[in-house]
Amino acid sequence: RMAARRALKAVLVDLSGTLHVEDSAVPGAQEALKRISSDRLRSAPVTIRFVTNTTKECKRDLLERLMKLGFDIAENEIFTSLTAARNLLEQKQVRPLLLVDDKALPDFTGISTNDPNAVVVGLAPEHFHYEMMNRAFRLILDGAPLIAIHKARYFKKKDGLALGPGPFVSGLEYATDTKATVVGKPEKTFFLEALRGTDCAPEEAVMIGDDCRDDVGGAQNAGMRGILVRTGKYRAADEDKINPAPYLTCENFPEAVEHILEHLL
Repeated sequence: RMAARRALKAVLVDLSGTLHVEDSAVPGAQEALKRISSDRLRSAPVTIRFVTNTTKECKRDLLERLMKLGFDIAENEIFTSLTAARNLLEQKQVRPLLLVDDKALPDFTGISTNDPNAVVVGLAPEHFHYEMMNRAFRLILDGAPLIAIHKARYFKKKDGLALGPGPFVSGLEYATDTKATVVGKPEKTFFLEALRGTDCAPEEAVMIGDDCRDDVGGAQNAGMRGILVRTGKYRAADEDKINPAPYLTCENFPEAVEHILEHLL
């Protein structure tokens, strides 16, 4: 089955739930990452991209957090849904009402938000209250496009699962009878954008993540292979929620790396 596939050139890795949960690394993840990005492989060479839907913090803070956890990652290896959202705002030349965490705002530096004529929704617990949602609702009714950074149903925190932005985006869609433009995972354009500049076709890439629909399903719809890990937000039988099923389901990131090193390179 594998013989028809092209050799692997890129590995896309989800961050939250796959490499870490908040400020705790998944056991063995740092070592596993070193193995897959070691010089031996670089001569192959395999491109690593960290692709994340996180909207809780800007790229700089995210990188700092990962480095504190002992991950050897370069800023240009991270591709976030915030980056994708910013690119879209610049293309559309609109002024957004930004429903994102204040820590994510640096990634929108230079984008005008005066007299907004678009609504952007990320994960923003502080802003998800009636007045703010109503303001967004009225703007959309007046014709402002609704842009969802992503539509995740929930994500994993230390104390358990927590609502993602998806339910809030769906509420605005329902109330205004419109459809949001979604920029993050599982959108095909997000995965293709993450590969841009890598000289790598989707068939030559594999995605590792804890979200069956957004990480694995999205990557596979874009033509990549998807490996689901049973950490982070993973719940029993998640692998049955998508068709086709994940290329592979592993206990954790180190096990996924082991499989890639043994079977895909």
